[in-house]
Amino acid sequence: MPRMGDPLRAFLERHVRTFNAAVESGEFVPLVELFAPDARLEFVGVPVGPFEGREAIAAAYAAQPPTDTMTILDTEVEPDGTAVESFSWSSDGGERSGDMRLVVDGEQIRRLVVSFG
Repeated sequence: MPRMGDPLRAFLERHVRTFNAAVESGEFVPLVELFAPDARLEFVGVPVGPFEGREAIAAAYAAQPPTDTMTILDTEVEPDGTAVESFSWSSDGGERSGDMRLVVDGEQIRRLVVSFG
């Protein structure tokens, strides 16, 4: 399994900080800007999406904004470079809430799959 390099680690930390700031402020533009113009956002376990492209992702956050911040519990990098982060919503009191699978290209998210449970 590849090790997570400093640039990827820094980006993943920035993503979560930006997500949590967006939830707290209600301003999702900085979060949406982390996605590539042709990015894909998918959810597993909830009946929404997938969302193709930054504009569709922005519309999704505007229509149904998340209301809870998250904490990353664990991060791994798969052989293909996909980062997998287990997370906990703050309302779950530190218990695992789900996983995020991120394909990152430099400073942009190409694909994000969020699974719950």
